[in-house]
Amino acid sequence: MSLSIRNQLPGTVLAVTSGEVMSTVVVRLDGGRELTAAITVDAVNDLGLTAGSPVRALVKSTEVALATGPVDGLSIRNRLPGTVVDVATGGAMAGVRVAVAGGELTAAITKDAAADLGLSAGTEVTALIKSTEVALAAAD
Repeated sequence: MSLSIRNQLPGTVLAVTSGEVMSTVVVRLDGGRELTAAITVDAVNDLGLTAGSPVRALVKSTEVALATGPVDGLSIRNRLPGTVVDVATGGAMAGVRVAVAGGELTAAITKDAAADLGLSAGTEVTALIKSTEVALAAAD
């Protein structure tokens, strides 16, 4: 199956914590960082996710925020440090490619935000992703 989701990071499930309807799944990405996905209990069961399961973490580029400074005082737990590889600016939006340990992420942010942050190749950033915006796919 081909997907339009550009951000697809391979990893391995470390832990699954299930509640009544939702579960949190902690994934160790191939680059060594951890990412948490909040998905339904049904999805965990349908995918057969347990510790050790290989997965791909999927994140739409519009759900990736970028920070150039400290990120204290946020509820967002998924924080991946990286370096800007490229910034492609259009009329209203910018696509920012960020190299992170084990792969690359693309963030779709406003052109104004990219300018305000002074983003260019080589800028150190932290990619911020809410756990509810991370989907998981069973790896082949």
